[in-house]
Parts: sequence; structure tokens; C-alpha cells
Amino acid sequence: MKYTPQQVSSLVSNEVFVYGANEAGIHGAGAARIAMKWGAKYGSFGFSGQTYGVPTKDSKIETLPLEKIKKHVDEFLIFATDHPDLVFLVTPIGTGLAGYNIKDIAPLFKRALDIENVVLPESFALFLTRPQRAMRYNLRKDYE
Repeated sequence: MKYTPQQVSSLVSNEVFVYGANEAGIHGAGAARIAMKWGAKYGSFGFSGQTYGVPTKDSKIETLPLEKIKKHVDEFLIFATDHPDLVFLVTPIGTGLAGYNIKDIAPLFKRALDIENVVLPESFALFLTRPQRAMRYNLRKDYE
């Protein structure tokens, strides 16, 4: 199984950087700021350039409830399925500035395990496929 690199520093032409965004499209920090170099546009989220912003915060930059994040993740997974020519490198969205733990966010991506062109971070993949091993892994603090 392939995993999204911990630090994505470059993309090939068919790769898409998937990051946690906000519904205002203000990409001022974290992975959203990095996404700007690959075409993320201020004032929007979703697909732009070689990026796809999945909102984890609302337009006031407050953390979204998991139900709303799930809606955005589901929209992303439909988009990825409809674009098999692209490879989507998912970062551990929601676990940084939004403040959720891996155990909260990873299950939202369970369907991605069956989508060949979606690459998950190792922490999400381990949690989804081998939760007991994941909890013994060096990511224990992220599961509590």
C-alpha cells in the first residue's frame, strides 16, 4: 500500500495535493498555505490547479463538526472516483489546525481504501486497516 509522504515537496503532472481548507477559502496556514504553490485559489476550496481543499473549518475559521467534514470528504471521494486519471495525495486533514484526532477523521476516509487513485497518509491507512497496530505505532497520542 502506498502512503502520502509526510512532507509533499513536489508533484508530478497528474498528482493532486489534498489539504484541509476552510469554507472561506483563506489559505493562510498549514497545508492550505502550502497548497497555494500548486494552484489553490483564495476565496475557494475544492479542486483548483493541482490541489483539492477539503473544508475542516467554516467561513469564520471555526472548526466544523464531523458531520459537515464528512459531507466534504464524501464530495471529494466522488470527485476522485470521477477523475481516475489523477492521483490524489491526501494529507492528514483535520488533525492539525482543526484539532481532531486521527480516530475522528480517518473513518471518514474508509471508502478511499477502495479507490485506487486516492493515497492516504500512513496514519489514516493504519487506523483503517490495522487499528490495534496503529495504536501501538508511534502515533499513539493521535488516537487518544
